[in-house]
Amino acid sequence: MKYFKYLTIAVLLCTLQSCSDFLEQEPGTKTSIDEQLQNKQGVLMALRGVYSELEANVRNERFAVYADLQGGNIKFTPTVSGSSRGEISAPSFIKKVYSFEDDSDESDFKSFYDGSYDIINQANLILEYTPNLADATDAEKNQIKAEALTIKAYVHFLLSQIYAQNYGYTPDAAHPGIIYSTQSIKSGIQYPARETAANTYSLIVNDLKTALNNYGDRSLSSGPTYSYFNKNSAKALLARVYLYQKDWQNAYDTANDVITNSGVALMSSADYIAQWEQKDLPVSETLLDFTLPKDAEGAVSTSMSNYFGYTSATVYGDFVASQDLTDLYESGDIRKQLFLEKPLFTLVNGVLVNVNYNFTKKFQDNAGYVAFRLSELYLTRAEAALETEKPELAMADINTIRARANAALLTTTNNLKENILLERRKELCFEGQLFFDLARNQKGISRNDGCISTNCSLAYPSLKYVLPIPKFNINLNPNLKQNDSY
Repeated sequence: MKYFKYLTIAVLLCTLQSCSDFLEQEPGTKTSIDEQLQNKQGVLMALRGVYSELEANVRNERFAVYADLQGGNIKFTPTVSGSSRGEISAPSFIKKVYSFEDDSDESDFKSFYDGSYDIINQANLILEYTPNLADATDAEKNQIKAEALTIKAYVHFLLSQIYAQNYGYTPDAAHPGIIYSTQSIKSGIQYPARETAANTYSLIVNDLKTALNNYGDRSLSSGPTYSYFNKNSAKALLARVYLYQKDWQNAYDTANDVITNSGVALMSSADYIAQWEQKDLPVSETLLDFTLPKDAEGAVSTSMSNYFGYTSATVYGDFVASQDLTDLYESGDIRKQLFLEKPLFTLVNGVLVNVNYNFTKKFQDNAGYVAFRLSELYLTRAEAALETEKPELAMADINTIRARANAALLTTTNNLKENILLERRKELCFEGQLFFDLARNQKGISRNDGCISTNCSLAYPSLKYVLPIPKFNINLNPNLKQNDSY
């Protein structure tokens, strides 16, 4: 694995750029990669490594809080101790992004950009070596190919959300998308240009369709089945992609397929809160929740609770729910019980006083990154039904989610679009959806409670709905065009 790691480090330094010096000068590198990936065991080790890097990249604090922070679901907790005790400020690693003032020279998201293309490169390596495995059956090779293709499509999709304007930003989605990497750096150095948004989505969909044609019944990797892509979670991803692409019929059909045929059921009202409160396992309706890293003793070493958790009045995460979010729930909505209200010393007019903050119970203890769960598919199907002129079906799906939450049921199909977006915000809060939902629906940003940004609102359209591509990468690739305004 050490040679595969050497390649990983090199890719991080020169993602999709001129890595020829490394590949030509590192003694034995080409042979070592060949040795690593010449048999099934080596490829599966590499695939587990890709999953590990993917988990770290999406659970990374920058990305994990991005959509909810930018959209207004999140505010910050006060400093625990020291000369700044009780003061509230944005963490330095995301301060520029939070104010919609990120810059390309030292982007807050450079590590995410580089890490994403590193993951894609490793997935491409696996795709290139797997067909030649002599010790794997065709079914095994197909399963490996399916998972690698899905990872590749997923990461490209995440990159498109961060670095490309929403699909409907221009007619026919002719505006810039992202670089879509179709082969590993080992195959040869390329200086690709960005695809259009339309082409980006087409490539994502094609990879997912190919993956779905290759999936078997189970992953070849050990560990919990919810930790690896399978046919159901790949379909959940495809449904999300179709939703963002505004391909409504395919979004409806794909979401309906998962709801009907996955064998996964929604959590019930009776155990909804208890399931989110449990210490270790993901909730039962989870379709994909990557395995958390563990230390030498097998204990979870880091989790989403690092950002959202509450242990005591002096040990807690940086992020809590804004009142903008908590005020959206009706008094009888059981989801209000998912907020853990705790007093924290806060500096108010120069005096330390106790102020109540709402921590989320979704991500306490050993909580992993929730990539997909069934509730999202119901809301995807609802939105797609509405857009395909089936408002009654849309209302039924919204009411399924609302009934479980003990919220008042909708009785009219008026304003269904707004009700769907509202339900997505309430049900999927802290799960990385809000900002992207607002962008794809071409809505402005309004952050009120707890907003300490220089820009608490953002009118749509705006060039600041996307982040700058790191200047390091722009300088290395003459064909890589920067986002406007950066």
